[in-house]
Amino acid sequence: MALFDLPLERLRDYLPERDEPADFDAFWKQTLEEASAHDLAPEFAPYDAALSEVQVYDATFAGWGGHPIRAWMLLPSGADGVPCVVQYIGYGSGRGLPIDHLSWPAAGFAALVVDTRGQGAKNAYHPGATGDPYGGDFPETPGVMTRGIRGPEHYYYRRVFTDAVRAVDVAAGHPAVDAARIAVAGASQGGGIAQATAALQPKVAAALIDVPFLTHFRRAVEITDEDPYQELVRFLAAQPEAEEEVFRTLSYFDGLNFAARGRVPTLYSVALMDFVCPPSTVFAAYNHWAGPKDIEVWSWNGHEGGSGRQRMIQLRYLRELFATG
Repeated sequence: MALFDLPLERLRDYLPERDEPADFDAFWKQTLEEASAHDLAPEFAPYDAALSEVQVYDATFAGWGGHPIRAWMLLPSGADGVPCVVQYIGYGSGRGLPIDHLSWPAAGFAALVVDTRGQGAKNAYHPGATGDPYGGDFPETPGVMTRGIRGPEHYYYRRVFTDAVRAVDVAAGHPAVDAARIAVAGASQGGGIAQATAALQPKVAAALIDVPFLTHFRRAVEITDEDPYQELVRFLAAQPEAEEEVFRTLSYFDGLNFAARGRVPTLYSVALMDFVCPPSTVFAAYNHWAGPKDIEVWSWNGHEGGSGRQRMIQLRYLRELFATG
């Protein structure tokens, strides 16, 4: 592991041009309007997680296409009008178990931990429970980067981002949650999902975006040999005639284009030895973010980023922003 990308002084000023389709906003407006035709139908089934100070619910709601999306809702005991963090998950993993997500309720926040459709069979530590009926009604091992990639209307992340936007509606409608204090959060794939959701969902009040994936696709595939970006490279190696189609599709999902529409206070983090989500791709999004922002730089870390230290910084950030104590 070594420094392999631009030096930090150049990263801080790195502002590449964005590849944005002319109908970007119309595409997402239509996508979310189509999704709104399906009732959210949120359900919160009490779940015995053997926790005395945290209430846990096995939640389900209707995502893209009305498909059922699973989540955990965790509430501090006696919660009433508390802020909420909507948490998205890294690539290949699922929502895991309630005990994996205790830092937010321990700090007085509700947490809605959203499963990612069609993922969660990567390892036993973070299992998923949500299928993707559009492409296979079961969780899968990693490999979704090229699912439907020949057209944006069929691309996998159109469904995932829509699920994420609707999850915020679910959190905002919960009687224990203060709908004016909702943050979205995630690392890697989860960071990319949070970045898109913060731009698409007006109910979001803050974003916590760690080492985001799904960002600055063209540069990422040119400078990293790591998956998941290498899934795109392998696809194009086998089907080089699809290059124009592929990058046109990806332009509708590129974090740079969402960042340019981000208006809420946002805390990013980047790791300078991250071969999975190269630091220049993260800084490209951060530098394009249009709202109030700050970034934590982890100079000696790989894709794990700041890990627990970053979470502590986030807790303090939201405590001040949401005036929780």
